[in-house]
Amino acid sequence: MTDFASFESYNATPRLTSLALSPDGTRLVTVVSTLAPDGKTWQGALWEVDPTGERDAARLTRSAKGDSSPVFAPDGSLLFLSARPDPLAKPGETREQKALWRLPARGEAAEVLRPGGGVGQVRVAGETLLFTSSAYRFAEFGDQDDAKRKAREDAGVTAILHESYPIRYWDSDLGPSYPRLFAAPLAGVAGEKVTTLSEDAESRLSDEDIALSPDGKWAVHGHGVDVSASYGRRTELRLVATDGSSSRVLASEDGFSFHDAAFTPDGTAVVAIRFRESTTDSPYRRDLVRTDVADGSITPLAPDFQEEPDHPVVSPDGSAVFFTASHLGHQPTWRLDLATGEITKLTISGYYSDVVVSPDGKTLYALRNSVDHPPQPVRFAATGADQDPERLRAPGALSSVPGTLTEISTVVADGRTVRSWLVLPEGASADSPAPLVLWVHGGPVMSWNGWTWRWNPWLMAARGYAVLLPDPALSTGYGPEFIEAGWGRWGAEPYTDLMAITDVAVERADIDASRTAAMGGSFGGYMANWIATQTDRFRAIVTHASLWHLDAFSGGTDSSYFWMREMGDPLTQPERIQANSPHLRVADIKTPMLVIHGDKDYRVPIGEGHRLYFDLVRHGVNAKYLYFPTENHWILTPGNSQVWYETVWAFLAEHVLDQGWERPELL
Repeated sequence: MTDFASFESYNATPRLTSLALSPDGTRLVTVVSTLAPDGKTWQGALWEVDPTGERDAARLTRSAKGDSSPVFAPDGSLLFLSARPDPLAKPGETREQKALWRLPARGEAAEVLRPGGGVGQVRVAGETLLFTSSAYRFAEFGDQDDAKRKAREDAGVTAILHESYPIRYWDSDLGPSYPRLFAAPLAGVAGEKVTTLSEDAESRLSDEDIALSPDGKWAVHGHGVDVSASYGRRTELRLVATDGSSSRVLASEDGFSFHDAAFTPDGTAVVAIRFRESTTDSPYRRDLVRTDVADGSITPLAPDFQEEPDHPVVSPDGSAVFFTASHLGHQPTWRLDLATGEITKLTISGYYSDVVVSPDGKTLYALRNSVDHPPQPVRFAATGADQDPERLRAPGALSSVPGTLTEISTVVADGRTVRSWLVLPEGASADSPAPLVLWVHGGPVMSWNGWTWRWNPWLMAARGYAVLLPDPALSTGYGPEFIEAGWGRWGAEPYTDLMAITDVAVERADIDASRTAAMGGSFGGYMANWIATQTDRFRAIVTHASLWHLDAFSGGTDSSYFWMREMGDPLTQPERIQANSPHLRVADIKTPMLVIHGDKDYRVPIGEGHRLYFDLVRHGVNAKYLYFPTENHWILTPGNSQVWYETVWAFLAEHVLDQGWERPELL
């Protein structure tokens, strides 16, 4: 049982990711991560879950380096990634990179492939293994690439020469080696049998957007195409023979990118997400499309669907496409009938990911989570609306959370309905009203629609706080107009929506309107900063990985083009940045603020946190700065995550509960 009042107990709760189903449908495998023995990292292990729900899950692997990314081969053996050492290698021969391993139905795992650049993504079909690995430019896979790595290491060189943009992604530097796509025979993979399928270029391969045809003869991958110096890149799909004999563009349209490709069972078409790139006039938008392999014709599959589809999976007989999409505080699984165009919402509640289909097409398996429960494997029918799936036996299930979950909503000035989850701690009542924390989600184009280990409201509820989790303008799950309402207007409708739903919350008898705080990370951190410049209604504000100086941010973030498509070029279109940048309004801040930032954050660079804290200090704001030199956009290591929460709790206790400041022991 997880005790949310104990962070050690919370951290000890198993965490599930990924899902793989065997070709015959009898074996279901997930990754279960738990704390390493030293408590400093997470270790993943493969666990087998009974698809019938009758037997308990069983652990398959155990490794100090952790195991991840399970994929079944056609013969029923299980492929996975791990940096574990090869027991058959000579001393000193094993590299630290992630290798591809193979676990037979009976017997021990054996290493398949360990290139110098590690293994990234893996797909298997027919007799073909498709994988990505990082390799140096102008070097062939294998010996040449290894020699280049060794030469740089021996010379102590870490420099990277960039000749194109981007140069970073989230918390990773791009280069000096870059992802490439490779194919090899699944039986007896060897370096000389590996075929390079993508060109030798900087950051061009979209290594998460790869697909393999059912016969293993064709692959599709995303490829970045430069548009202009002001626009940046878009992603097209390329079709390549896995023997390397041919390659051509499959899907490419001006103003659009393509992602999440999946072949139809007969290999004649590819289903994908078409992503309309954003401009200052309109947000980006996703839709489902079918691309004919023979002639490249692109057909929209659900043109009237109002939400943002993601991660399509084609049924075994090719008659339907299953996908997920945010909707009213949930992320259901949907079914699109390709013959009729009818769309059915298969699940009634929860957030679904890693959807897989049984070989007969009658059953779906997925990982389901919700705001009040972490991911667990479930089973449900491939047809039938608003199902409540059957939970399968697996580690990490919760027996309870410390409070209750409800919903509130309000209609704002332009007629939109703004809804929110409200977490209430145990014992909250008119006689004992709870202090309230407004917690703004990141994104901003996303939703509070599922469980989060990083921003967990139940840790707050265990300490007596009510937590408001609203979806203001820019949130997904409410149609395109809801996103358009806040596009380029971060300080307008998103802010007024948040204040309107907060007004509804504090009118409740079980909420103490005199003891409130606001907090958020990323976009939520931006909004926390903006709130601080607009009102003093909150007694404390916590801002994590937050945007502060929007002009400086526009060139420092890892995806400047993407940002400027919404807010405009700060040199030629400064109006939006001036209207929405909180740094211009620092003199209006009166509320005590806790600033939190990680130095390895490339999405919101550390300069934003440094500048914010300096501006607060020089304007006399009561402020503290929790700085993590080794963390990124998220605070991921167990110890630092605990310190993050302890500092937030101490800061809120001081300013919201009037208990006085108590510095966390390890700071």
